[in-house]
Amino acid sequence: MINAANIAEMNDKFQSMQPRAILAEVFSVFPQAAVSFSGAEDVALVVMAKKLNPAVRVFTLDTGRLHPETYRFIEQVREQYSLEIEFLYPDTAAVQAFTREKGLYSFYRDGHEQCCGIRKTEPLRRKLAHVDAWITGQRRDQSPTRAQVPVAQVDSVFAAQGRSLLKFNPLANWSSQQVWEYIRMFELPYNALHDRGFTSIGCEPCTKAIGPNQHEREGRWWWEEATAKECGLHKINIDSLAD
Repeated sequence: MINAANIAEMNDKFQSMQPRAILAEVFSVFPQAAVSFSGAEDVALVVMAKKLNPAVRVFTLDTGRLHPETYRFIEQVREQYSLEIEFLYPDTAAVQAFTREKGLYSFYRDGHEQCCGIRKTEPLRRKLAHVDAWITGQRRDQSPTRAQVPVAQVDSVFAAQGRSLLKFNPLANWSSQQVWEYIRMFELPYNALHDRGFTSIGCEPCTKAIGPNQHEREGRWWWEEATAKECGLHKINIDSLAD
């Protein structure tokens, strides 16, 4: 049994297991665990989850500012794998107030936290208030803020009052190369932006292609420090850097 009390023990156990085996164990305890899909290379996670749990619950954050290619890719995955993908949207009034006050590109001047908070973090918080466990495609090799990401953790950031929330990152120990080997081996669909030099894909204004030998997250919020390259969805990563 996986629970908050033995999460450290389970995390130690998961270190030597492959993502598919980790997912199988998580679903055996939390069949309703929600899988986060960003529309990027975490398609590998989504397809693994679907094979193990045909009724898997998948959600994605539609910020209203994604690339057209990302929308088309998400729809392709939804149709090809007969997935019921839940789209989470930001609060309309909050977006209107924010853009009325600061315009459409204030994040270039004063950082991305407020925009991401409205378009991503708040909708995610609403979603996670009603689940016991969620699953993400985070990997340790993605950025400095993810270098210590455990496979299993207690999510104290998004847990609703009076509830326990567990977070699982089955791909944490995999490298980008391993993810792409899986995508190619099983001929999975992928976002067309990857063929144009985009390695980490988020909102259109905050994502760009990278050059040779650049780290994959350098195309995200490129005007900010590497240790700030999180949007709030994984705030626990930033918190761990300060420990």
